[in-house]
Amino acid sequence: MECVAAIDVGGTTMKGGLVARDGTILYAERRPTPRAEGAEQVIAAISAFTGDLSRPRGRMRPVAVGLAVPGLVTPTHAVFSAAFGWRDVPVSAFTDVDLPVALGHDVRAAGEAELVYGAGGGRDVLFLPIGTGIAGAVVLNGSPYGGAGGWAGQIGHIPVRPDGLPCGCGQRGCLAAYASAGAIAARCGEPSAEHVLRRMRQGDQAAAAVWREAVEALALALATYTLLLDPAEIVIGGGLSQAGDALLEPVRARLAERLAFRPAPDVRASRLGVQAGLLGAALLGWGGVAHGGLRRREGARRGCP
Repeated sequence: MECVAAIDVGGTTMKGGLVARDGTILYAERRPTPRAEGAEQVIAAISAFTGDLSRPRGRMRPVAVGLAVPGLVTPTHAVFSAAFGWRDVPVSAFTDVDLPVALGHDVRAAGEAELVYGAGGGRDVLFLPIGTGIAGAVVLNGSPYGGAGGWAGQIGHIPVRPDGLPCGCGQRGCLAAYASAGAIAARCGEPSAEHVLRRMRQGDQAAAAVWREAVEALALALATYTLLLDPAEIVIGGGLSQAGDALLEPVRARLAERLAFRPAPDVRASRLGVQAGLLGAALLGWGGVAHGGLRRREGARRGCP
């Protein structure tokens, strides 16, 4: 059976798998992202993962690789990622396999998967995965929008509190410093946002205060986005979406209050959940099959700061 090897590279975890053309995940595997070890080690880990996934497994025969990574991305290069500290990494550095390889932006790819397979069926949609960080996939008039330089959707760096908490990007008061799953966990000294939610449900006031601040920051950023681009719906994905109504209900309420003179867009959870990025990477891979993709032997230069 023909399939593509797909990898969604996150700040904490790499999700990989073999995916059929109809979106069926035939095989799935997770590996840690060695972010603390530096850009070269992350690239090496991606290369090893792609190599392992690209080998035939029983009747499954990969015909291409789809790779979704964060930061500024072109079809030929991972131009920049603050999360991993790399610059101008060619697609050829990520794999040694002799298959078509398609590289794309992780959140934009996940947003396209939502359009194809999931909840985002509208023509004007914001897909917002919230995990280690926050970024958005902007869909305008039915098409993904990257902006003039490919930076559209960096919602995690909208300042929600001028001179607030420091953010990894170098600014202060960014949405991601308050509402990302990573920030929520760190502010409570917990390993994950899930632990914070558990404490809040048990009546812990400190955890509840951090959660309220996250909701308030998220509602403010979404109100700003709504007033600028008027989406029909906002689809929340990523690990934090697993909180369900504990997140969605207060965000809907505060967003409606901040949009006093107009109705708020629908806010809903991703139907694809944490698999959106993997399926987005698979769509990149199938697109590479259709258009020839790029191949390992087209270059082997690596670029890291």
